[in-house]
Amino acid sequence: MASNKKYWQSVEELKENSSIVETLRNNEFVEEIPTDEFLGNKEALSSSSTSRRDFLKYVGFSTAAASLAACEGPVIKSIPYVVQPEEIIPGVADYYATTMADGFDFANIVVKTREGRPIKVENNYLAGGKIRPNARVYASVLSLYDSMRLKEPMIKGKPASWEEVDAEVKKSLDQAAASGGQVVLLTGTLASPATEKLIAEFGARYANFKHVIYDAVSCTTALDAFQSVYGERALADYDFAKSDLIVSVGADILGDWQGGGCDTGYAEGRIPKNGKMSRHIQMEANMSLSGANADKRIPMTVTEQKYALVELYNAITGSSVSTPAFTAKAEVAKAAQQLKSAGSRGVVVTGLDDTDAQLLVLAINNALQSAAFNPAGARLIRKGDAKAVAQLVNDMKAGSVHTLITSGVNPMYTLADSAAFAEGLKKVKMSVAFTMKEDETASLTTIAAAAPHYLESWGDVSIAKGYYSIMQPTIRPLFKTRQLQDSLLAWTGNPQSFYDYLKVTAPAYAAGKTWNQLVHDGVAVAETIAPAVTNGADFSGAASKLAQAKKAGELELVLYTKTGMGDGQQASNPWLQEFPDPITRVSWDNYLTVSKADAERLGLENYNVANGGLNGSYVTIEVNGKKLEKVPVIIQPGQAKGTVGLALGYGRKEAMKPEMVVGVNAYTLYNNFNAVQPVKITKESGDHEFACIQLQKTLMGRGDIIKETTLKDYNTKDAAEWNEVPVVSLDHKEVPAATVDLWESFDRTVGHHFNLSVDLNACTGCGACVIACHAENNVPVVGKSEVRRSRDMHWLRIDRYYSSEDTFAGDVETKEAASGLLDSIETFREMEDPAENPQVAFQPVFCQHCNHAPCETVCPVAATSHGRQGQNHMAYNRCVGTRYCANNCPYKVRRFNWFLYSKNEEFDYHMNDDLGRMVLNPDVNVRSRGVMEKCSFCIQMTQATILNAKREGRPVRKDEFYTACSEACGSGAMVFGDVNNEEDTVAQLQESDRMYHLLEHIGTKPNVFYHVKVRNT
Repeated sequence: MASNKKYWQSVEELKENSSIVETLRNNEFVEEIPTDEFLGNKEALSSSSTSRRDFLKYVGFSTAAASLAACEGPVIKSIPYVVQPEEIIPGVADYYATTMADGFDFANIVVKTREGRPIKVENNYLAGGKIRPNARVYASVLSLYDSMRLKEPMIKGKPASWEEVDAEVKKSLDQAAASGGQVVLLTGTLASPATEKLIAEFGARYANFKHVIYDAVSCTTALDAFQSVYGERALADYDFAKSDLIVSVGADILGDWQGGGCDTGYAEGRIPKNGKMSRHIQMEANMSLSGANADKRIPMTVTEQKYALVELYNAITGSSVSTPAFTAKAEVAKAAQQLKSAGSRGVVVTGLDDTDAQLLVLAINNALQSAAFNPAGARLIRKGDAKAVAQLVNDMKAGSVHTLITSGVNPMYTLADSAAFAEGLKKVKMSVAFTMKEDETASLTTIAAAAPHYLESWGDVSIAKGYYSIMQPTIRPLFKTRQLQDSLLAWTGNPQSFYDYLKVTAPAYAAGKTWNQLVHDGVAVAETIAPAVTNGADFSGAASKLAQAKKAGELELVLYTKTGMGDGQQASNPWLQEFPDPITRVSWDNYLTVSKADAERLGLENYNVANGGLNGSYVTIEVNGKKLEKVPVIIQPGQAKGTVGLALGYGRKEAMKPEMVVGVNAYTLYNNFNAVQPVKITKESGDHEFACIQLQKTLMGRGDIIKETTLKDYNTKDAAEWNEVPVVSLDHKEVPAATVDLWESFDRTVGHHFNLSVDLNACTGCGACVIACHAENNVPVVGKSEVRRSRDMHWLRIDRYYSSEDTFAGDVETKEAASGLLDSIETFREMEDPAENPQVAFQPVFCQHCNHAPCETVCPVAATSHGRQGQNHMAYNRCVGTRYCANNCPYKVRRFNWFLYSKNEEFDYHMNDDLGRMVLNPDVNVRSRGVMEKCSFCIQMTQATILNAKREGRPVRKDEFYTACSEACGSGAMVFGDVNNEEDTVAQLQESDRMYHLLEHIGTKPNVFYHVKVRNT
């Protein structure tokens, strides 16, 4: 029964037409409560001495107001098109084929754009795509929106117009021609037929012109060796899919060795088919991606690696060059015999900075007639000449260089003797640096010429002989930038744009494709390649020199490039800084990797502190009189005794946000472009705080997480023995765990049902999928401090595990041998420590999208629920941040959003400025603080595929569904699709004998499944 009583809140309300009553009705709080002033002021809040009683009074009257304020979303006004471009449909993505080429990374790619904004890099799967993108290539789209970019040309530190730049440069060039002074163009490897033709035309105007090619990370010894044998400055190409035995001596073939891109062919041979798979033997000093994936890894000093090459050369060619005794000589002899047996199905590679070592590899592969070895289709993406660079510095110091033009290089940062370059630069009359940022070199040159990003540029690239690709802009230039090529045309008086110049040049390389077809496809492949012509080379002399190699000092420093950072060009990219290194799992740092034995000898240590963070010792590194101080140390399992490792690409300071200035500059130790240097190490006081996202190093015998077997067992034993099905007790009988349920199962046979397959044999741990996930799903960057607190936001992690014994199988045996409580405790404590040379396994882990999900059961507000298509959904608006779901998740794949990471100066990365936010995907929420987030199986992508098929009036095609991670996986380890479509590859993979679910015994019934790792031991 309704009540007709009226309650008055004040006497004033009895008066009709009272202005006070009207004001109170419209404004509940007469005086605004200054919550932002108090709560937003860190200093005031920390120094506050408010009592508990006062605090509760404050909360009592302010909570309602704060809650109301929080519900008022910001109003963002959109500006509509006045004239809508025909090619843009709002809400629908456009894709453009192009090529990434920055002098270090080269890849054929497709760029996804939304309303004219490039937001994501994807694979170009068309025939002719030579190198697939790695983590750095995927991250390069964010570098386009770097707020620290040079926005206009500068002359002597002051903004200028391009007309002023042209006038200054032309005047200098005329003076150089009149005085006979040198005009030098210093670039990285261009691999661009059109640009090289244009440079030749530009240089023809000046009698004293030089084009010097400078690669920050040099392959000059490999180039010299190839040139002496084949008469051309290039590098042999390798297709590891054609090899049954791969022997690598110091070459990280899954990393940046000779330009990278070898992982696709490598993974193809590593998946067991018809009872066969390739075998990989790795001899190296630093633990690399290649060593981690090898069937047999032999830790060796660099000097010992040279002896190993001589032994392999002797076995294959029948030579008898004697080598000194070394520790792994017997292991090398076994590898040599296996190589001899493999014949043309074997291949040898090396990454040693030694011309003699590179010559021996060419000799061995020629003697084997290796099918994987392809000198005819030579790679053209490494052309740097160390001797020419050294001569340039001498010429500059002598005052004979009048005009120096640099493009895409930063010698003041990457050159070991940068002081000599700076000295020479002072004697150059005019210096011009084409650069995206006012970096270490551009800040010293006369003119800093603002260069566009590759996504704003036209160009062409020939990655290898017979392969030709086009670079096209995917957005209009954001700033007043101009390409080097357009400038060269302007300075030679050619009125053409580089686009027109390229259009005329391209048909000679386009293999019959029209211009429009070439731009559409992005790639073209020539039908025939002339065979390589072999010249005479003194291989025996090279072997004799290698056999006489001496260790330079007590310790060898081995410089290398990290999977995430490369040569350091993208050091200001927060995605890459926060990218965990696949081996050490550390982000936001470079560090000295030291073996356990050497660490104990030098008194170096790593330890975990109370909050779970990892700390480590500091050292000073001294190489040839040069010192690097305060270098943190990581004790690295698998590091060869007598060697230490340090990554290049860190320690940059110019044109960088303060948060991005991390690490030490290892280039200062890169003397004579040799990655191996004698080093002296001294321990320093203090401890370094690392941001390491994985502190558990070993599986401790838990073989059901990463299941593995040997090729022999895989071929000869029943699958139930090497892929054991977990069982549980039901009515006192053992039954398969998957047959017992606490829930009623949904009918999954109608419509789509998504699954993701992960093949542990094909996954190399490269992490390209991690960056692709960042780009597609607007995953925030949280910074080093938050990562150290285990608050990283990666939706996808790649767990890396070491074995405690020599093998994971040995771990299982050790665990099963333990008996009794005390013995078990001691055994498991010992199993936490990795072996000195452990086996390594990688496992990508993301939300498993369980059909019987524990997270859904415990959510009090139904924020997480299951969809008919197999995806575990997250309703962010419902989530109140209880974190019950994270506690209840056995896979620990949920991330709690502790802070507002966008538009927050505390997290001054790309989401804090208007330019950086241009990379955000409008199809995915930018999450606010206080909610859980996780992998969604890229639901926006699956729905777009369904809607696209519906619009076209057809069913979804075979393998048309994909996620960001599966699309990014160049090795083919991840396959996504609809298991209700029998034609989909994922449906067939689900029937494989190697298929298993992670933690299957707990009955979550995931929609992600893995394949047992098979080792060819």
